Amino acid sequence: MEQLGRWKYRPAADTVTAVEAVTTLLIGAAVADGGTKVSVHLSDQDGQACILALSHHTRLTTGADDAGKDVLHQITAHQPVTGCGTDTGPDGRRIWAVITL
Repeated sequence: MEQLGRWKYRPAADTVTAVEAVTTLLIGAAVADGGTKVSVHLSDQDGQACILALSHHTRLTTGADDAGKDVLHQITAHQPVTGCGTDTGPDGRRIWAVITL
């Protein structure tokens, strides 16, 4: 939220709560992958923010995809979320959400 404020976004209180909850879900999913580090990336465009968590774990356990789908359902339960997804690449699993500010 601090960075979004620097970018001149002033979202309503319920959106702030959603951003914080969604960020927690994204980070929790990345940590659950069991890697040694997690990175979080934030970008903005046209009044929306994209929050992405990267697990840096390239050997995911069986069931990671199912767990990822479950967290996606939890993320979309937050009203200002307009999209989310997950994929796995050579740098680990990426899980992201787009939120209208």
